[in-house]
Amino acid sequence: MTLSVDDRLALGDLVHRYAAGVDDRRFEAAAGLFTASGELSVPDPPASLAPVHVHRGHPAILAAVSAVAAVARTEHAIVGEVYDESSGPGFARGRIACVAHHWNRRGDEVTDVTWHLRYDDEYRLTDAGWRFVRGHSG
Repeated sequence: MTLSVDDRLALGDLVHRYAAGVDDRRFEAAAGLFTASGELSVPDPPASLAPVHVHRGHPAILAAVSAVAAVARTEHAIVGEVYDESSGPGFARGRIACVAHHWNRRGDEVTDVTWHLRYDDEYRLTDAGWRFVRGHSG
């Protein structure tokens, strides 16, 4: 069975809301898009581009996404999305391509560190709608 058009639209909305939440510095809102026991795995560039740091549960995910506050501004552009049903109804997985800009100011100079990311996500349909179960970026 494949995902309905409504489910695909809702999953796309979830992914875009997460990116917007991080960029708008609404970190609690971004972390709240995960299930209570959700997991976010992130890389450690340039040492590792694989997801090596694992953050479980809302407090840990909140701390992880709040780390981007160290830069002046971010912009996460979602440039590709593919969603499939996962282990059965109410579960899905997604492959998300993203270009993330991280701007910082040092004196009169502005730097733009650009990351090209791929998220391999797992989602679950909850009473609150679709939520991230696992978000793995690299």
